[in-house]
Amino acid sequence: MQQVILILFGLGVLLISGDILVRGAVGLATALRIPALLVGLTIVAFGTSAPELVVAIQAVLNGADGIATGNIVGSNIANILLVLGAPALIYPISTQVPGLRQNAALMLVATAAFIWLAYSTSAISVGSGYALFAGIVVFIVYTGFRAHTAGPDDPLLDDVAEYAGGGLSARTLLFLVFGLIGLPLGAHLLVENGAALAAGLGVRDGLIGLTIIAFGTSLPELATVGAAALHKKSDVAIGNVIGSNIFNLLAVGGAAGIAGGATFDQASLTIDQPMMAAAAILIAGYIFTQRSIGRVSGAAMTLIYIAFIAFSAVMAR
Repeated sequence: MQQVILILFGLGVLLISGDILVRGAVGLATALRIPALLVGLTIVAFGTSAPELVVAIQAVLNGADGIATGNIVGSNIANILLVLGAPALIYPISTQVPGLRQNAALMLVATAAFIWLAYSTSAISVGSGYALFAGIVVFIVYTGFRAHTAGPDDPLLDDVAEYAGGGLSARTLLFLVFGLIGLPLGAHLLVENGAALAAGLGVRDGLIGLTIIAFGTSLPELATVGAAALHKKSDVAIGNVIGSNIFNLLAVGGAAGIAGGATFDQASLTIDQPMMAAAAILIAGYIFTQRSIGRVSGAAMTLIYIAFIAFSAVMAR
């Protein structure tokens, strides 16, 4: 019970620290007059994935590879089936968003590359980590070119505006300090107690990464898409979900490799990653055909996610 409480506490520290770190960094960048497009492509993009990045690095350094890889795979599954499925029960999610088809195609490529690495070597090696990270650099450059062409109406600039504060101030500096301290602290609590909980329950640590930690790190996206659905603007949020999945695979996966490499357990290869691939293909099908995710589809996706988590828990015993 104590470990569960510490995991939840660590998760809270991690998510809050990630948010205030981004706000502080954007405020500092604004004060230094760094272009908003560059801020969006770097600080906001990487900052919003900071919790997953830090957890992956901490897990690899602690030898809890399953938590690192389970979090990546589990977050991508949760982002599609739960984060898009549950809000669709409130209001249908439109997939007719400019540039979404291109990003969906890139997500499929990133998913295929990640799974190919997993099946060919059963691990993300240091070399593979650099290759994945090179992929995220290419994605950022490509996104920057598209955003520059789109001009001031690009949604990327809306993300910067959301985090922008009053520039350089005492609050900005406090956000930076507390964010930089809180992220590794939260990650340490998550990984240490997640691994201990797995050992205590007699299950693989990958299951903890796949379920509790992945669900927790997906909560901000779930809240964002849910709020957008309540305001009937959920079409904007789907782009962030697809972008988040690309970052998880390339940036977080790359970081796990560069930090020392991470191995995949058998259940990840036979159950988790096929589910991740199926979820990616499912959402890509909606996007390519420009079909909205309605209430029936949303209910089905949510139920599939719940069934998958239940099945994973049963199979872990």
